Amino acid sequence: MKRRSLSLMLPRALPPEHRALLAGDLGTGATGRFGGYASLFGKADLAGDVVMPGAFAASLKRRGTGGVKLLYQHDPCEPIGRWLSLFEDGTGLRAEGEIHAGIVRGREVSSLIRAGILDGLSIGFRAVRAEKDPRTGLRRLLEIDLWEISLVTFPMQPGARLSASASLPRAGQSRPGSLAGTIRRAARRIAPA
Repeated sequence: MKRRSLSLMLPRALPPEHRALLAGDLGTGATGRFGGYASLFGKADLAGDVVMPGAFAASLKRRGTGGVKLLYQHDPCEPIGRWLSLFEDGTGLRAEGEIHAGIVRGREVSSLIRAGILDGLSIGFRAVRAEKDPRTGLRRLLEIDLWEISLVTFPMQPGARLSASASLPRAGQSRPGSLAGTIRRAARRIAPA
């Protein structure tokens, strides 16, 4: 996806590559926090890219967590929160973030997630070092310059989806410690079903 406005805003005027990979444990409680895997190591996506272990290390060291933006649908005009923690483990790139509820889009995104409508994470990056596997034809990404991670509708890996956690109540549910939950429990005690 090529966007003129994006190319003016990002380093070297190159549009980032976007790869959506598995994310899990997405939840937004009162703070709008969520977490999951923004990228999985060793798994090919629909574009034929395979992110290798350690690919994010240099970028994360250089940019830090605050230098990687949290966007909606890879749109640089749609920042929706911030990353609290980004780190590599044996599975992939683990991301812990917070959606900003003080903006309309943040509330909309949280609502879409709670309803099970929005359920993917996708990385926006520039390949710094890669090699083509002559046997499979897949591109192995050895070093990635990570610019952003987005909440998206269509992740690059079709099976890569967010899963709801206990901290993200589905529509019609409430968190145990919430005011709505307290009122519902009190109402059930007064008028049992």
